Amino acid sequence: MVPYFPQPAIQLFGGITFHAFEALIALAVIVGWMMAVARCRKTALDPAVCNDLLIYVVLSGFVVAHLYSVLAYYPGEVRQHPLILLKFWENISSFGGIVGGVIGLWIYFRVKGRRIAATDRWRYLDAISYAFPFAWAIGRLGCALAHDHPGTVTTFPLGVSLATHEARTYIRYFYGAADRLSELPEMEQLGELAFNDLGWYEFLYTALVIMPLFLVLDRKTRQPGFFLIAFLLLYVPARFLLDFLRLADARYAGLTPAQYAGAAVFLASACFALRRGIFLKGSLQH
Repeated sequence: MVPYFPQPAIQLFGGITFHAFEALIALAVIVGWMMAVARCRKTALDPAVCNDLLIYVVLSGFVVAHLYSVLAYYPGEVRQHPLILLKFWENISSFGGIVGGVIGLWIYFRVKGRRIAATDRWRYLDAISYAFPFAWAIGRLGCALAHDHPGTVTTFPLGVSLATHEARTYIRYFYGAADRLSELPEMEQLGELAFNDLGWYEFLYTALVIMPLFLVLDRKTRQPGFFLIAFLLLYVPARFLLDFLRLADARYAGLTPAQYAGAAVFLASACFALRRGIFLKGSLQH
């Protein structure tokens, strides 16, 4: 099992604490941005357009990530404290961020990039989509270090160990918040178990499956839209299954909001792939 340790942090001037999560999220944005612009240059696309496009993608991604999180998962808190809708630095949904990024793309092409040809729009989108898993893995590593997506207790070897008192106190807090403390064994027995760290699992899946696969698939020139659809079809099923391990997320008819959104995105992606023949016509040779 993976040892549990608190999230690394440093104290800055003025009593401000800077956590590993914030550092890795910033790094994820930087790496993803640089990779997308470099790929645009490599594929003869305008880097200036890519930079403008990424501004819309990143800003919209963060805004929608927050709104999706509070509206879907904490509707009661929104009714009691509506101002939390404006606290964009809190309660961020990763799936909402993906949806927000797509909305940002749509806004850009409707407002500033109206003259860009439809084929080139897909090429820009694919450049960003290719870079996305590499940035996503860094961000998910931040989630793993913060342990901000704890799941149910388990004996799975890749789970985070509950051998320490600190780890057991941590997971008991989240079980208590979910009103599920009665499901946990006594502290001594709990120490022999682990908990499913969903951010950790997503990091492993992205780094060990999606990223290597993208590197292999990139050996041939693909149709515009290929890497966007490939990422969604690879990521969404894994996310759908992992959500069953969540502790306290709001559920509607047994499924989380992310599972409903994921099912819709997966079906739309599959239909789009079939309609355009992205995986049936073969790849374009260099």
